[in-house]
Amino acid sequence: MATVLVASNRGPVSYKLQDDGGLDARKGGGGLASALSGISSPDNLWVCAALSEADREAVSRGVAEPGVRMLDIPPEVYADAYNGIANSVLWFLHHHLYDVPREPVFDAEFRRQWESYRAYNEAFTEALAAEAAHGAAVLVQDYHLALVPGQLRKARPDLRIAHFTHTPWASPAYLRMLPDDIREELLRGMLGADELGFHTRAWAKEFRACAEQPGLSGTHVAVHPLGVDADDLRKMAHTPEVDARLAELRAEIGPRRTIVRVDRTELSKNILRGLLAYRELLTTRPEWREKVVHLASAYPSRQDLESYRAYTQAVRDLADAINSEFGTADWQPVLVSVKDDFTRSLAAYRLADVALVNPVRDGMNLVAKEIPVVSEEGCALVLSTEAGAYEELHEDALTVNPFDVTATAEALHRALTMPPAERKDRTRRLASAATAFPPQRWFLNQLASLRDR
Repeated sequence: MATVLVASNRGPVSYKLQDDGGLDARKGGGGLASALSGISSPDNLWVCAALSEADREAVSRGVAEPGVRMLDIPPEVYADAYNGIANSVLWFLHHHLYDVPREPVFDAEFRRQWESYRAYNEAFTEALAAEAAHGAAVLVQDYHLALVPGQLRKARPDLRIAHFTHTPWASPAYLRMLPDDIREELLRGMLGADELGFHTRAWAKEFRACAEQPGLSGTHVAVHPLGVDADDLRKMAHTPEVDARLAELRAEIGPRRTIVRVDRTELSKNILRGLLAYRELLTTRPEWREKVVHLASAYPSRQDLESYRAYTQAVRDLADAINSEFGTADWQPVLVSVKDDFTRSLAAYRLADVALVNPVRDGMNLVAKEIPVVSEEGCALVLSTEAGAYEELHEDALTVNPFDVTATAEALHRALTMPPAERKDRTRRLASAATAFPPQRWFLNQLASLRDR
């Protein structure tokens, strides 16, 4: 029986089916996997969903990595829960993304998908209840599993239960878009936890305001900001592969200054307004023409959703329009990469003179913390007031209203003209703040807090 359990949609391992029918296990990356590497123990267990056919095949064959239990949830239930509810309803609510005159529409189809979301959460609850030792600590991750704490409290009242939300939390007005009974079920699900964690005071405050009606009862609401592991990140950023990509970028860019952004093509990341701000910079500050390049890495995200496919294409189209309007035979103003290329991103981090992080609403945004840690010459950070990282980094960043394209363009100009000594001093302080709570410390702080409840 496990004494520390983690539950998340995506686990620390995935499988690939080989040509000979064998299964190849691949370790995942990310902050949570890094966090748990410091508490590896035979008494710990990570419960996650099978995400691919190869994952499901591994479950059916009884293949399992030590310390991992993968759940084979029926594909149609998973699709409804993950895409229908988690990513198309809860994500849009928490990030305030709805086109309100048209969306949301909570109809019979929504109710059917919510039943799948409930069943998906119940599958995790059953596994956790079966695997947990008496009095075990259970740390549930993110909006995909918002109902698990309440369900698990009923099944195993002896357990210590925490839930951490990696996104923002919706404002009360936005959350009230949900049907009353669904909103009540969502909040009661969360309030089954002994402790609820958020990245920032702002998101914790939003949750408290939403939970005033059902009441917080015995639930403690805590703030646990997540940082980066400086040594690990710098090691990854200085591999031969990254060195080679950096040399390629330098040859392509030449002596010009660089504005760098790295995002998923996620609606909340505000990539289009960032490109519009860059276009306005080139329009109103013609002295920057042929002297700056915007390196934009935009990893495809949720391309099975039409709204995301359309957004990704809009990013491509706007970048092409800027290059057509301002480009010359010797200068391409925007170098956009709409593919998953972490090597290129790390090279861009090292090259960055300016980092642009302008989400409309973001739980944390680790890119704002990663770039200052590995930037070689120091970078000026242009940061949205709506990024979770704003609480920790705003004193040394140039902060902007993410909807104000003109102000963002002016901030880019200020960043590009910042004296080198000031830029290096700000970068040093940004890097210090960014590494204050590396993943292992972030996780262990939550575990210690939960055990004190």
